[in-house]
Amino acid sequence: MTKKNRPLQTRSKIWIEDTEGNVVFGAGRLKIFKAIKQHGSINSAAKSLQMGYRAVWARITATEQRLGKKLLIKRSGGAAGGGSQLTELAETLMTQYESVQKCVENITDEHFKNALGEHLPINNKG
Repeated sequence: MTKKNRPLQTRSKIWIEDTEGNVVFGAGRLKIFKAIKQHGSINSAAKSLQMGYRAVWARITATEQRLGKKLLIKRSGGAAGGGSQLTELAETLMTQYESVQKCVENITDEHFKNALGEHLPINNKG
């Protein structure tokens, strides 16, 4: 199959921002929160994402400030027992963000296939 005949796919990316254009939540924040959930700490999550602790912490703090709500329950104690746990709001935010992202992708795929499918080899992801 030549490059010209390969199926094409649409790409869609959404995020939540405040009225000043500051990111509140998106794919990057989702990865951070998933890593915290998996690893149980900001430090371990940062390492798994190959990010600095301060960069991860800054994004979490910015999101919490922009929402005016806590997304993490932090336990002090360092290597001897500290860690972080997601709040119920954080869990809901992650789930609903993924749901909306998938919905947008499906609608975009269908729209482009209907609009351009007879002219271009548009392939729905699935």
